[in-house]
Amino acid sequence: MQQKNKTVVKALDLLSLFLTHPYLTLAQLVELSEKPKTSVHRMVGSLEEMGFLRKDEDGRFALGLTFLQYGQLVSDRLDIRQTALPWMNQLRDEMGEAVHLIMKDGVDAIYIEKLDTKHPVRLYTKVGRRSPLYAGACSRIVLAFLPDAEIEEYLENVQFERIAKGTITTCKELVEKLEESRRNYYTISYSELENETVSVAAPIFDHRGKLLAGLSVAGPEVRFQANKLPLLIKETMETAERISRSLGGQKEYPRHQWTQLV
Repeated sequence: MQQKNKTVVKALDLLSLFLTHPYLTLAQLVELSEKPKTSVHRMVGSLEEMGFLRKDEDGRFALGLTFLQYGQLVSDRLDIRQTALPWMNQLRDEMGEAVHLIMKDGVDAIYIEKLDTKHPVRLYTKVGRRSPLYAGACSRIVLAFLPDAEIEEYLENVQFERIAKGTITTCKELVEKLEESRRNYYTISYSELENETVSVAAPIFDHRGKLLAGLSVAGPEVRFQANKLPLLIKETMETAERISRSLGGQKEYPRHQWTQLV
């Protein structure tokens, strides 16, 4: 490992003080950092000039607006697939069924990642596949947690098509399912995209608390019997929450659902 640059380390140590203190005076920075006043004064001046620190009218320092730019860049460039994949692998191995990651794209949902089951009987799904937001558990969980205005606009313009024998085909039924999904933080679909299939899905949120994606476990109906569903729901919700937390999400999932399921 290369030797760390001492000036950079000292500057980061100084900035780290603001993780627990919103405002600090120069004297407080000297006291907390335990560094010479001249050294702190020089570093603070450079950090302020570069926009990493700002000084208010009372002479107190705070983190500068430059951090907003960097923070947004990190958020925008974060690859959800890379973040979610380890958790998806764990869920697939524990449940033994296919796991999907879906995001909204226009009026559709698009599969951005899929881990196949090791069973010989599998679903026909692949990365890049699209489905309408009203059909299938993972698509619907994405729709359920969109802002109200977006949901209303979608409901006003949606044109239903029966894809499989269980596909939702009326606004009334869809609204009921969306309300249920919002209460429970999960949803289940039966033969909505393919006959004799079941899917369990939960939402994933970003650091702003906004819906980012949907996570689902899916497979043939014969392997999703009633006695297995509670565990599938619990594990799917827990995994979705772990992924959300890895992305900086702070939403609290309704744990009373989990404790009653198994």
